[in-house]
Amino acid sequence: MSTRRQLLRLGAASGILGATGGLASLADRLAATPAAAATVAPPATVPAPFTVPLTVPQTLRPVRRTATTDYYSVMMHRRRLEILPGTRTEVYTYNGDLPGPTIRARSGRRVVVRQRNRLDMPTAVHLHGGATTPDDDGSGGVTIAPGGERVYTYPNHQPHATLWMHDHAHHMEAEHLYRGLSSLYLLTDATEEALPLPRGRFDVPLVLRDAHFDAEAQLVWTMDDVENRNTILVNGRPTPRFEVQARRYRLRLVNSSNMRIFLLRLADSGIFNVIGSDGGLLEAPVDTPYLLLSPGERLEVVVDFARYAPGSSVVLENLMGPGPTDQVGQVMRFDVVPATARDRSAVPARLRTLPTLPTPTVRRQVELRMDEPGTGHRAYIDGKVFDPDRIDTTIAWGTTEEWTVTNANTTIPHNFHMHLVQFRVLDRGPNPADPTESGLKDTVTIFPGQSVRLQATFNTWRGVYPYHCHMVDHSGMGMMAQFRVV
Repeated sequence: MSTRRQLLRLGAASGILGATGGLASLADRLAATPAAAATVAPPATVPAPFTVPLTVPQTLRPVRRTATTDYYSVMMHRRRLEILPGTRTEVYTYNGDLPGPTIRARSGRRVVVRQRNRLDMPTAVHLHGGATTPDDDGSGGVTIAPGGERVYTYPNHQPHATLWMHDHAHHMEAEHLYRGLSSLYLLTDATEEALPLPRGRFDVPLVLRDAHFDAEAQLVWTMDDVENRNTILVNGRPTPRFEVQARRYRLRLVNSSNMRIFLLRLADSGIFNVIGSDGGLLEAPVDTPYLLLSPGERLEVVVDFARYAPGSSVVLENLMGPGPTDQVGQVMRFDVVPATARDRSAVPARLRTLPTLPTPTVRRQVELRMDEPGTGHRAYIDGKVFDPDRIDTTIAWGTTEEWTVTNANTTIPHNFHMHLVQFRVLDRGPNPADPTESGLKDTVTIFPGQSVRLQATFNTWRGVYPYHCHMVDHSGMGMMAQFRVV
């Protein structure tokens, strides 16, 4: 695995996600890069790959239901969980799990969540990808004091999507997310349910992240420390194995890391059938052997494990550094067993129809930048560090805007997340967006020296919302700003 700077210079030079070949070109270059020797030994308690079984987050049950609303209760508190076998790690949890339990919601049906904070620091819960009022956005302006509680209301006036919840208390969000405050929020609707996609136990979320454990199996928290976070977790389990039947599975990939970008492939270069991204299904499936997933991004894929003989296995690999290959190069293993019934699922050639893009009425330029290594430890949007009392951008309600977001750094990647809206990726400078970015997005990767052109329509709620790098350590260092919809 190449070092961080080598990898990022390679990516910038090859025109990641835009040059001819796109992800395939990038992956081929990385595969040809000699692997670095391991320089940071993992603690002795880290298990060998594929010795721990994958677990799937539990579905949270409503405490009450009415004709229009589902009510939930969630408690944030510390818990010591067995992550590395034979040890206990202190983590911050929603209802005691890592990741927390999944809320399953439906478009048009309201969800109300009472969040109780039993930690000893303020928290704020953000529904990432959700269109909510400013009071319910969980942006960090209004926090939940230790011992306090807050009720969040989610109207779900948006289509199906794989959303997720995480802490957003400013100056603390990076550490709180790293220590475990994240969970899934899966929104469905009639469009999605009408399709013959794999469902039930064959619809599996895979929440990816990394971690740095010390010799006592405790999480080590240091800001911007991606080089040492070399234990890969899936659904809170280290490099697990997962038994799959020889049939189609829908896999919902969520990157809940603070900083790590994953470039994924199956070890046999088998095809992923990409069906969705941040804001739900694509218009049509995209076949690719590679998946790029930066922090906060989601991808939904269908893998047909019927192409593998029962008794065989296939490894999900990570081609992206930083970190030595023997620690970060393997994500999980799928172990194939015979199917127990006929697979009646399918991936239609047409998944949904997205609205026609209107003509933008406003065009803006946004620059992301942080101090290069060795020059400081601050991060900026348009040359400014975040100030919660400052409004950086004013947007007229109902308008469509085009934003060109540029990463001004030469060695450091960023990504870009907007609250409230889903946007469309128009292009990457002079090059087209990757086909996997053709749907609705709320988070997008921007490599060093790149510009990405986005378009969004602001026709839901008025008020103040943030936009920021979702490499969360960067936003905690100041790479965040605010827009007001009036």
